[in-house]
Amino acid sequence: MTDSKHPELHVYEEQRDDLMDVAMGFGVFFAVLFVIAIVATIITIAMR
Repeated sequence: MTDSKHPELHVYEEQRDDLMDVAMGFGVFFAVLFVIAIVATIITIAMR
């Protein structure tokens, strides 16, 4: 195991919670799309 690319030689420097990372990613993405939809709705209503 002298190969520097061997995965067992690399230990995470910090603990990671993958489920929470994915959940936060989906949540933030949903929030951004929701804000875009609200702005688009306001612009559509204002142009009438």
